Amino acid sequence: MTIKPKTIADLESGFPSYCKALRLLVEAGSSLEKVKRTICWDCLQRLHSSLPKIYHSPEYLFYKFIRTRLILKEI
Repeated sequence: MTIKPKTIADLESGFPSYCKALRLLVEAGSSLEKVKRTICWDCLQRLHSSLPKIYHSPEYLFYKFIRTRLILKEI
C-alpha cells in the first residue's frame, strides 16, 4: 500500500490543527529537539518552505508560543 504525500492544499487546510498541536507540545514543556521530530513540525516546515510569505517557520511559531505562554503566566 502506497501512502500518497499531502498536497499543499491539504497542508493549508490542516494549518490550524498543526498550530494547535504545536501549541499543546509547547504547553507540555516539550523541547525544540523533541518537537522537531513530530508530524506537525514537518507539515509546518513544508508549508513555510513552499509559501514563506504566507506561513512563518515552525521555529518562529514555537518561540512565539513559548513567549505567549510566559506572558500568560505573568498575568
